[in-house]
Amino acid sequence: MTRQERSWVLYDWANSAYSIIITTAIFPIFFKSVAAAGVEGYLSTAWWGYANGLYTLILAVLAPILGTIADYQAKKMKFFLAFFLLGVIATLGLYLVAQGEWVKALLIYMGSALGFSGANIFYDAFLVDVTTEDRMDWISTSGYGWGYIGSTIPFVLCLVLITAHESLGFQSSVPAVRISFLVTGLWWLFFTIPFLRNVRQVHFLESSASPVRDSFRRLGETLRGIRQYRNLAIFLGAYFFYIDGVDTIIKMATPIAIDVGIGESVLLIVLMVIQIVAFPFALLYGRLARRFSAKAMLFTGIGVYVVITLLAFFLPFLGSQEAKTALFWVLSMLVATSQGGIQALSRSMYGKLVPKERSAEFFGFYNIFGKFAAIMGPFLVAFFGGVMRNTAFGILSINLLFVTGGVLLFFVRPKEN
Repeated sequence: MTRQERSWVLYDWANSAYSIIITTAIFPIFFKSVAAAGVEGYLSTAWWGYANGLYTLILAVLAPILGTIADYQAKKMKFFLAFFLLGVIATLGLYLVAQGEWVKALLIYMGSALGFSGANIFYDAFLVDVTTEDRMDWISTSGYGWGYIGSTIPFVLCLVLITAHESLGFQSSVPAVRISFLVTGLWWLFFTIPFLRNVRQVHFLESSASPVRDSFRRLGETLRGIRQYRNLAIFLGAYFFYIDGVDTIIKMATPIAIDVGIGESVLLIVLMVIQIVAFPFALLYGRLARRFSAKAMLFTGIGVYVVITLLAFFLPFLGSQEAKTALFWVLSMLVATSQGGIQALSRSMYGKLVPKERSAEFFGFYNIFGKFAAIMGPFLVAFFGGVMRNTAFGILSINLLFVTGGVLLFFVRPKEN
């Protein structure tokens, strides 16, 4: 890899700690058992879903506007830096959440998630600047692959802190859990330094005397002339649906597992194993995309997720806790095989389709489709789980998203190498 490619990949190493510790594992458990202590289980799960839906709505509104402005020379890095700092500062701020402060916890979490996801818009858009089209699938999957390993190191460190809290002088594990939020923010901050130093915007639009006004004009022209981007539009429609299912499973897996009685220690071990298993499979998706095409591997990933969702429906109905735990392990390993591959190849396939000098604008649309979709899934799980008082019906509703996305993807004509 070139220095720019390595630095770009390393940012996935840096921010993936947030994905597992804050989005998926430790913070959701902290929220359910500490911040939302005393709140009924199905209700706290519903509030978690609504919070994820609300911050994604905010970002979805901002993404295409900011992305259009960021395509001007030297602007992309400035927007990346603003969201990156918001995410890191808010992540460090989660240390301040105490027992019963579920509203405060959700507000700070939403700020951290907004920064994390917002920075990813511009990080993804830099893909066209750091590498060539024939290497995009490999560089994109390498980012996800190394990100899984990078997230495992601070995750294991945090687990050691939590399990050894008594030897550290803590009466409970709560202070150690709060320290893990500091570890996450500092890891994210430190390993982003190479990206800030070495990555540069290569493709851009020339500066304008009225960048904001001209950006809105370009955005309007893009929307009015969407027919000339028919292939992109079809891909975004497909992405809208299938990535919603992926994101929903990532965000809602931990609260749902707790609701069906999966022990916290088992859950943390499973999540760590997922990160390790996902590393080689993300790289494998990249290699197989060279042989069979990115589109073929996306269909493979969607098919795996359809199986996951069908099996997960039966999870709450199993008679014994041992059976539930065994099925949860099977589902988790299936997720590990395809989670990184489907996300990485979506990013690289889209990167080949967009006009490079307008990558931030078009990755803004990419993000808005992903984020508006991510509103739907958590709300579906929250609504049907709350109304039926059983999360199985919320899980089942996700499957329609994968099927719809797969049908639309069939009509995409990708640019392959």
